[in-house]
Amino acid sequence: MPREATKSPEAADGSDVKSADIVPAQIPGRFTIRKSWEINGVSHELRRMPDGHKCRRNHGHNYVVTIELAANNVDRHGMVTDFGELEPFGRYIRTTFDHRLLNECMEFHPTSELFAFHLGRWFIDNVEPCVHGRLAAVEVAETRLSSATWHRNEAS
Repeated sequence: MPREATKSPEAADGSDVKSADIVPAQIPGRFTIRKSWEINGVSHELRRMPDGHKCRRNHGHNYVVTIELAANNVDRHGMVTDFGELEPFGRYIRTTFDHRLLNECMEFHPTSELFAFHLGRWFIDNVEPCVHGRLAAVEVAETRLSSATWHRNEAS
């Protein structure tokens, strides 16, 4: 049975574009990538919660931290950012937070929302100047069903 012909993508001017002809900087649209890291045995106490609230007591999570980077074009390699270039962020979260009490590692109330914001600011200050993509969001998942996300504003 013969294979169906696939239509070539169209360039901005409507002409066909062959894969070999694609110039990364000329591809229309917005690109995003996501990368996740797991940090284990992390505990916190949400001391601002009312007396008797279960989250006020010391409890822990195996967090999954996911960052999303975006770019209006890809780099000369056809990427938003090489995933390997994000390793300084992974190293930071592992060495700073893995198997730690967040209350001792942070100068703020250690909710997942504020943790996501903190991680986003750290990434912007320490990793973003060295990569092509721009941080769009940070998600901190406490469980596979519960997470908080900080989305970067354009002014950030």
